[in-house]
Amino acid sequence: MSEDQVFTGLALIVVLAVGSQLLAGRLRIPALIVLLPVGFTAGALTGDVNPGELLGAAFSPLVSLAVAVILYDAGLGLDLKRFRAHTRRVVVRLIWFGGLLTAGSAALLAGVLLGMSGGAAVMLGTILIVSGPTVVGPLLGFVRPTERLQHVLVWEGTLIDPVGAILGALVFHAVVAGNSSGLGAKVVEFTASSAVGLAGGVAGTAVLMLLRRLRPGPVLGTTGQLAAVIGVAAACNVIRDDTGMIAAVLMGLAAANLPGAETGARNPFFETLVHLVIGLLFISISATVSPGSLRHVVLPTLVLVAVLVLVTRPLVAAVASLGTDLTRGERGFLGWMAPRGIVAAATASTFSATLAAKGVGGASKILPATFVVIVATVTLYGLTAVPVARRLGVVRSSRSRPLLVGGDPWVVDLGLALRSAGLEVVMWAGHDAQRDRIRAAGLELAPGELFAAATGSGAELEGLTGVLLLTDESDFNALASMNLQGSVEGPVYRLGPETDTQGVVAPYTGGRVLFDPALTGAELSRRYERGARLVTRRLDGPVPAGHHLLFLVRADGVLLPVTRTGGPVPRPGDVAVLLGGGGGRGARGGPRPPGSSHVRPRGPS
Repeated sequence: MSEDQVFTGLALIVVLAVGSQLLAGRLRIPALIVLLPVGFTAGALTGDVNPGELLGAAFSPLVSLAVAVILYDAGLGLDLKRFRAHTRRVVVRLIWFGGLLTAGSAALLAGVLLGMSGGAAVMLGTILIVSGPTVVGPLLGFVRPTERLQHVLVWEGTLIDPVGAILGALVFHAVVAGNSSGLGAKVVEFTASSAVGLAGGVAGTAVLMLLRRLRPGPVLGTTGQLAAVIGVAAACNVIRDDTGMIAAVLMGLAAANLPGAETGARNPFFETLVHLVIGLLFISISATVSPGSLRHVVLPTLVLVAVLVLVTRPLVAAVASLGTDLTRGERGFLGWMAPRGIVAAATASTFSATLAAKGVGGASKILPATFVVIVATVTLYGLTAVPVARRLGVVRSSRSRPLLVGGDPWVVDLGLALRSAGLEVVMWAGHDAQRDRIRAAGLELAPGELFAAATGSGAELEGLTGVLLLTDESDFNALASMNLQGSVEGPVYRLGPETDTQGVVAPYTGGRVLFDPALTGAELSRRYERGARLVTRRLDGPVPAGHHLLFLVRADGVLLPVTRTGGPVPRPGDVAVLLGGGGGRGARGGPRPPGSSHVRPRGPS
């Protein structure tokens, strides 16, 4: 290829990857539904988007290292504290029993429907056991299933990827070598590969801990982790094929769970990098599938997909959930969630061409068949997961569940007001007196380490739909709002700083700032001391004179705050949280609007 073609091809891959993800976000659909057909179309229309020609022999190793980075990021999201007995039992069964049944049924069908030789059919069946966090995670983000169901699916998707990759490498070598090695030899090879991956994970974790002691700062710390993951994964792959994936998952798992090993890697830069890598991989790999290779593969593969979706996966889920406390709906949804993702595409891309070059019958069909399976399963589950989850009753409530950070009397009253409006409120405060006040009010108090972990290492605040930073320390609110981005499903809001003071951080940071500029934390506390109180009422008209609208709680339980950029428009059935009274010097509260109720503190002030 000429230099101009290389420039054009690389630019197209990046632009198409990011553009597809932007379009998917705009349409509110999983990005893979857009990425795969866009990459396939680009590969069919122009020869410039051809990663094999652009990168040559480097394409396959780069794919393997990119997948290792993705799996490392997935490992960072695995919290062993949530890997309880019933979750562990289900996940282990999904991996070993699900892997065997899926590989066996897919291989049998591939031989019959696609006319593959035994070796190629087993290779395809092994490839199709993987699922992966790159596709399961976004789908679950749209569905928002119950927490334990989400934990099971995330653990399965993350752990099945390296297992499937190792099995794929073993099957590949067995097919190439013929039947010269028996079952015992294959077991030894699998054990050796697992040992290499485990050793790499231990060595990589030691590097990460050393990196933490060096305190390189957030930018160098993130790039240092990236270098560690790539270096360890590459070394493992040199020793044994595809063992770098095991090492990468173990490094992420250790970084997230070992005391002193956490590195705070789940920051916006690292997540942006992983997001970009996923898009580049899907565009690149799907571009290698030619229209001609699909001509005699699509219909037989769709039959294979139908059997995997309607028979194999439900059976796997039924067996995996036996003797557990999963509800009937959770078991049903577990049987309706097995999309294939980037690891299936990467392993198919790696092994298909080599087996075809060695004359293995039907090997040329492995990549196009895998492509059809990925497109079909992602599209099917992407379009049906939400309605199926709702029908089975496994969707988390859409009602807001905010975390209120702060323990001043007016903040505790706000928690009581939101609870009276029908919301489940969680509170956190740093001072013992404030925590005692929250307990005395009967509100749920988050454990101390919850907020510390979220602000310090980016740990996810599961089950919460937003954070309201309401302490009287403006700089703390500003810094915490920046650190909490990405750690909670919903938005993060903070109180604004005093307009007549020069803060260190707060005046210079962005984010979502609550209320109008006059209602800072200090001003709210002053008004409370003068007798102002929070009231809740249904608004049938304008906000009463002498009152400030702070929040609206929609009829469906969604919490909408007033911010510096504007406020929500009241609708019939909304409950408003208003601040009334205490506006003038020495005032002892304003008139209470009809149909409203005061919320007074229950704890010590």
